[in-house]
Amino acid sequence: MKVLLRIRESFWFLPAVFGIAAIVLAEALVAVDSLALPGLTDLPLSDALSASGGRSILTTIGTAMLTVAGTSFSITISVLATTSSTYGPRLVRNFIADRANQVVLAMFTATFLYCITALRSVHVEGEGVEAFVPILAVHAAIVIGVVDVAVLVFFINHIASSVQITSLQKRVRDDLSAALEFAYPVEPRAGWTTEPIEVAHASVPVRSAREGYVETVDWKRLAAAAGSAGVIVEVVAMPGTYVLPGDVLARIGSAGDPERALGGDASSLRRHFLIGIARTPIHDVSFALQQLVEVGVRGLASGTNDPYTAVAALDSASGALVPLWSGRRRPTTGLLDPHGNGVVVHWPAIEQLVRSVFDPFVEYGIEQRIVQAAAWKLLGRLDEVSSDERRAALDPVRAALATAGER
Repeated sequence: MKVLLRIRESFWFLPAVFGIAAIVLAEALVAVDSLALPGLTDLPLSDALSASGGRSILTTIGTAMLTVAGTSFSITISVLATTSSTYGPRLVRNFIADRANQVVLAMFTATFLYCITALRSVHVEGEGVEAFVPILAVHAAIVIGVVDVAVLVFFINHIASSVQITSLQKRVRDDLSAALEFAYPVEPRAGWTTEPIEVAHASVPVRSAREGYVETVDWKRLAAAAGSAGVIVEVVAMPGTYVLPGDVLARIGSAGDPERALGGDASSLRRHFLIGIARTPIHDVSFALQQLVEVGVRGLASGTNDPYTAVAALDSASGALVPLWSGRRRPTTGLLDPHGNGVVVHWPAIEQLVRSVFDPFVEYGIEQRIVQAAAWKLLGRLDEVSSDERRAALDPVRAALATAGER
C-alpha cells in the first residue's frame, strides 16, 4: 500500500513503464521485420522507404517528441507554480497525482525511446552490410506520432481546464467525498463496525520510529496482524497526526500479554503506518475538508479579492456536511474479526468538522456580505436536518456569524 501511494503521486512511474514497453515493442517489431515475412512489402509507402528515409522518419519523430515532452513538462511545472501561489501549496499534489498529466508525459518520452531503439537497427548498404529498413517499426512510429499529436491537443485542453477554479474544486471535493465515504460510510463495509468499542487492557504502546505526518494506515493488514496475534489495536495517531520519534502510534490491548502474543515485538505493527512529510486527503478527513476551505479562504485574500470562490467552496461543503450532520452517515469505530480482535479507530467528531469550515470564513470573510450570506445558508441547511442536541451545538457558530455581521 505504501508503494502504491508513492507511485500514485510520482511523475516517474508511468514514463518508466511506458518507456520499457516502447523499447520492447520496438525490438519485437524489428525482429519481425528481420524475418522478411511475405506481405511486408505490400504496406503503404513501403516500396519507397529507403534506409535513409526510414532513418529520417524515426529521427524526426523522436526529436519532435522529446522537444514536446520538455515543453509539456515546462507547462506542467508552470501550472504547479501558479497553483501553489494562487490556491495554496497543499493543492499541488492534485496536479502531480493527475493521471492524465502522467500519461501525457509517459507517451512523449516513450515515443522518443521507441524511435531511438528502432533507429539503431536501420542500416545503409555498404562495407559488406546489407541495407535493412524495419518497415513495421517505421510505420508503427508514424502511427504513434499521429497518436501523440492527438495526445498533445488533449493535454493543452486538459491543462487549460484543470487550472479553472471549478475543476480544482471538483477534484478537491472528490477527495473529500472519498475520505468521508471511508470514515463515515452510509453502510459499513465488510468487517467494519459503527458500534462503540471498549478497549480493555490497552497498555502496550506502538511507538513511531521517525518524524512526520501519519499519511495513512494500512487498515486491513494492521487488523490482520492484530487478529492473528489475538489482540486489539487502538490507533492513537490517526491520519493527519504529526508524530515525533517515540510518540505513541497505537496501543495494544489483550486479555493476556500483548507483547507475548506479538512475539515480543509490539513495534512490528508500526510498519503498517505510512509516515511522510505532508498530509494527504486519502484517509485524513480533516485535511480533505481543509483543502476545500483553503481554496475559498484564499479567494478572500486582499490580492485576489474573489468572494465568489469562497461562496462556491461553502456551497460545495454543504453537499458533504449536510448528509454527515443529518445522521445518515455514522463514523466507523473499528475493523474486527469474529473474535473481536482487530483495529479500533477514532475519527474526528462531526461537530469539529463543521466548526473547521465556519471558523475561517468568519475570520476572513466578515467584510464580504455574499460570503456571510452563503455561510448563513449553509447553517440553515444544517439546522433543517439537525436534532435538538445538534442544533444546540451550532449555537456558537450562529453567535459568531451574528457578531461578524455586526462589524
